[in-house]
Amino acid sequence: MVVGSATLLIAGCGSRPAGGPPALHWYVYNESSGSFAAAAADCTESSDGAYRISIDVLPNDADGQRQQLVRRLAAEDTSMDILALDVTWTPEFAEAGWIEAFDDATAQRITTGTLPVATRTGTWANHLYAAPLNTNVQLLWYRKDLVPTPPRTWDEMLAAARGLAARGRPHLVEVQGAQYEGLTVLFNTLVASAGGSILSADGSQVTLGAPAAQAVAAIRALADSPAADPSWSNQREDDNRLVFESGAAAFQLNYPFVYPSARHNAPGLVPEIGWAQWPGLVAGQPSHPTIGGYNLAVSSYSAHPGLARRAIECLRGRSNQIRTAIRGGLAPTLEALYTDRALLDGYPFAAAVGEALRNASVRPRTPAYQTVSLQISDALSPPRSASVGRIDGLRTAIADALESKGLVP
Repeated sequence: MVVGSATLLIAGCGSRPAGGPPALHWYVYNESSGSFAAAAADCTESSDGAYRISIDVLPNDADGQRQQLVRRLAAEDTSMDILALDVTWTPEFAEAGWIEAFDDATAQRITTGTLPVATRTGTWANHLYAAPLNTNVQLLWYRKDLVPTPPRTWDEMLAAARGLAARGRPHLVEVQGAQYEGLTVLFNTLVASAGGSILSADGSQVTLGAPAAQAVAAIRALADSPAADPSWSNQREDDNRLVFESGAAAFQLNYPFVYPSARHNAPGLVPEIGWAQWPGLVAGQPSHPTIGGYNLAVSSYSAHPGLARRAIECLRGRSNQIRTAIRGGLAPTLEALYTDRALLDGYPFAAAVGEALRNASVRPRTPAYQTVSLQISDALSPPRSASVGRIDGLRTAIADALESKGLVP
């Protein structure tokens, strides 16, 4: 993990004289494929000398990123121009006055052709505050040699796993269960797939009801079956990936990064890896997996907000999104790319990801999201002790978080 922000100057071709174009500081995590750095270099060059982009590297984990951004913004740091924000942070940062809403003309250009669910994550109080850069959504990854037809529902998946276990075959279902954001995402997906939500659309009321009970029941059904990994309560996405690559699992619910990882770490397994939609909870109804990803916002303290808006439109452009998807496995936010041959050749599951995104759900939209998420993961951890009886306590805890409206340190 990066403990402080490092700066990478993207100067484009040739040297820049002293007193040249202003540097726009882009605060973003260290994307390992180099796609963000390449995008910054390309946008610097295409600006024709209007600006140069300087990448200030944030920690790789979301909590570390948020903490560093919050500290700097609370101090009204004028060195911040472009901010990479997790999709859940828009309400908090907008309400705090830390990011500027896009003007109507820029917002129209950004939202035209962008996936509606991605646009929703950047919108607060009917204004676009953050431009969708990339998105993410889970699929069901399965072993075609073990499961010729992928299950369509949670119950079908568990039944298939039980059948494999009875025959002594690999049968585990890999999914996130540690007490962290991944457990909140699991619960949100299950609640949405059961037809419910955690909060009302305006984020003001707790709406946990029968779908929440169905979601908890689904978690317990996995916990009580042979499909549950013995280490489930400590597992995050990378732990699930490693078990699947080892050959011990029949299924994993995870993000598309697992496919390029398997090509590198377990090439012999790749021909047997299939992908399908996240299993639903209601027969005949699609699942609603939780959207992830990052958006780009302009700091309210930027000395160059107009240039920052211009650079953001470039950074999220077609060629940059294609490169980031193919190299880094980060799904595009431009809807047309999901049928674009330039993407499909290097991203074979694009159609499945596109379908998942059309049905995707968003996490609770509230400035108090960090506290809400902590309450959810605390109530459901460890998954083997989750019970419907905890929903009343969770409902109260979330309502208290909404009333406090305080920022998490």
